[in-house]
Amino acid sequence: MTLIDIRRTVVALLGIAAVAAPALAQRPGLQVSDIYGLRAVGDVQIAHDGRTVVYAVLNSDRPGRPYSQVWLLDVASGHSRRLGGDDDTATEPHFSPDGRRLAFFGRIDAGSGLIVANADGSGPQLIAPVTGTNHPLPSSGDRLAWSPDGRQLAFISATPGSEADANGDPMVITRYLYKPTASEGETRANDNRRLHIFVADVGSKQVRQLTDGVYYEHSIDWSRKGDEILFVSNRGSDPDRFFNYDVFAVNASSGVIRRLTDTKSAEYYPRWSPDGRLVAFSGTKRPLTSSETTMEDTHVWVMAADGSARREVGGVIDNRQGAPEWSADGQHLYVTLQERGHVRMVRLPEAGGPPERVVTERGSVGNWALADNGTLVYGFTSPKGPTELFVRSAAGEVKAMTSLNQAVLRERTIADVESLTFTSFDGLEIEAFLTKPVGLAQGQRAPLVTMIHGGPHGQQGPGFNQKAQVYAANGFASLMVNYRGSTGYGQKLADAIFQDQNGGEARDVLAGVDAALARYPWLDSTRLGVEGGSYGGQLTNWLITQTDRFKAAVPAAGIANLVSFNYMAYYHDYLAVEFGAFPHQALNPVDEKLWPAATRPTTILDALWERSPIRYVARAKTPTLFLHGENDNDVPIAEAEQFFIALKDVGVETVLVRYPREGHGIREVKHVDDTITRSVAWYKKHFGVQSTNRDR
Repeated sequence: MTLIDIRRTVVALLGIAAVAAPALAQRPGLQVSDIYGLRAVGDVQIAHDGRTVVYAVLNSDRPGRPYSQVWLLDVASGHSRRLGGDDDTATEPHFSPDGRRLAFFGRIDAGSGLIVANADGSGPQLIAPVTGTNHPLPSSGDRLAWSPDGRQLAFISATPGSEADANGDPMVITRYLYKPTASEGETRANDNRRLHIFVADVGSKQVRQLTDGVYYEHSIDWSRKGDEILFVSNRGSDPDRFFNYDVFAVNASSGVIRRLTDTKSAEYYPRWSPDGRLVAFSGTKRPLTSSETTMEDTHVWVMAADGSARREVGGVIDNRQGAPEWSADGQHLYVTLQERGHVRMVRLPEAGGPPERVVTERGSVGNWALADNGTLVYGFTSPKGPTELFVRSAAGEVKAMTSLNQAVLRERTIADVESLTFTSFDGLEIEAFLTKPVGLAQGQRAPLVTMIHGGPHGQQGPGFNQKAQVYAANGFASLMVNYRGSTGYGQKLADAIFQDQNGGEARDVLAGVDAALARYPWLDSTRLGVEGGSYGGQLTNWLITQTDRFKAAVPAAGIANLVSFNYMAYYHDYLAVEFGAFPHQALNPVDEKLWPAATRPTTILDALWERSPIRYVARAKTPTLFLHGENDNDVPIAEAEQFFIALKDVGVETVLVRYPREGHGIREVKHVDDTITRSVAWYKKHFGVQSTNRDR
């Protein structure tokens, strides 16, 4: 029962309207200023014996982007302590096989790079400097792996490529994939460095380079036999143009490489079985995979150590699966599973068969690790707060090990989130999640902001969403629709967007708004807002050219022109996968339901223009606030620039906010503050609500 329901019950029973009001007034909803105090669990590792956990905490209380610090947890006592001082940062902690030492990437007085310390954090030593690259490498896994005897560390570092760094004066571009990764936000071009595997002797600190060449190696795992290191690389004839990860193994002594997979699909996150006979990995089957987002769900696979006898262990579940990890006896594979707005965890029998559900609570499993004794440690985002650390024993007992946000959240009322399932325009079942406003008085009506997720192949759910909670504190309800194309509802729903961007999924969003208005009579149909990030920004741009029912819109990092976007983004295969061919090629095969003969485009390029929001800008009437990272290489800021001018041309009230040092997605905490504060003020202005100090 929600606080609103409790209040109404008391009023009905006692007839005293003011009974619950003081309690609500004492605990307001989440404020924008609270985000500086919120923390979340990031990287998680556990010692093989299950006694000690090391985990990262992401903090937002400094200027710039959130930073990571490492904490050590004694599982038996539940006591945690931070490693290092206030100014120390660290990422990707890994225990040595005997649990006596800890390796991580970070900075100490001796410098930054690969560091090894005692398991209690004492005696840190810089083993080797590490260099990175801004080259986009989606879905890359571990950059660090211990040898089974604990004497050596394999790690990933970059070396100069054959091309010069393109960020010079002048900037000379020669590569097809010449832009940096989407989130980088600081440079305009690829630094052209290549990632390779290095091995460091921990005792002597001697480092040797194990791989070289023009390719990128990542996602490493050292076999328990000690002879080989698994890795992932794209080694096709034109890797910049065609995304095609495969699995390889390199001999840890000689550097000799052997190939385990050679498919047109993609493989990710390889892991040796404990006995070294098998390799598990996450993979797909279709011949064309996008480097940005993929329509096809990844499943867990197993193959022999020589790459033969490949089989789809995860095929028993029709939903997207994450990176696998073996049980100590090699009989099971643990894996996360996207499911109806949640991220669960399941255990799959290696030999095949139905899964066992391990974590099923409402919310989302984040980073996780498994000990040899079956103890599972994981980050979990519940509806009531950011990611906290949990430990699950082999017997199934679950215990929360952190309460990072208690000091902030105990003074706040966290809004309830409810699931809403409805039938869309063509009979397809779609699920949405509605966050209720905080402290809505009886008889009041609330504005509704539709918050559209990106991807399009992603999902939203009941897990804590700080922007939705701030909206709730300001009296807004918010609606998150898992439209067709979303993950977590099976392959058929994910495929339902094929060749139909800004089509059926846009109508799903509108149907979700109608369903929410019908179910919740306290929603105000005359005060509707719409927003989204990335693909959600694209759908926002589209919807304001198709309907005038929204009083205000806030697209963030959204595409306005699918044609220009295709040739300016850092990747160039995304729309080819979404539409079945590259833009200059024919639209074939054609779904006659989506493209009737009278209006059927001939080429993909024609289809992209047909579904571009900017084509229909003359229809737009909705006041629009654009939010965009200045150096976004996923959805270049030119997409916002051209739609901003187009809306100005047709007389629509519009503002463009550009965030320096930001790429795709806003990360600096003060910028996050600004996006939320501006959004609240924009909606209040156009909803006819007087702004107060609650805006912050």
